[in-house]
Amino acid sequence: MARSSKKGPYIDKNLLRKINERKANGDNAPVKTWARGSQIPPEFVGHTIAVHNGRNFINVFIVEGMVGYRLGEFAPTRIFRSHGRVVAREISKT
Repeated sequence: MARSSKKGPYIDKNLLRKINERKANGDNAPVKTWARGSQIPPEFVGHTIAVHNGRNFINVFIVEGMVGYRLGEFAPTRIFRSHGRVVAREISKT
């Protein structure tokens, strides 16, 4: 079920505070976060956010098209390594 529109978007308050501090200082270093469910507001555009994927941090540079999406959508947690392959066996003649 989607979030109620009267509540507004979920944006982690600590992440928003850190981005606003970086914007005021002119610092462009990545901000580390574990808040994968936080939505991306327009204030984040142009900043790099290091999103935790369960094992390490993935640097995500925020562009205009990402506004409204969740941070976790850009830091995959699983790696698909392909399904098993059928190995053709050589039949040797004796």
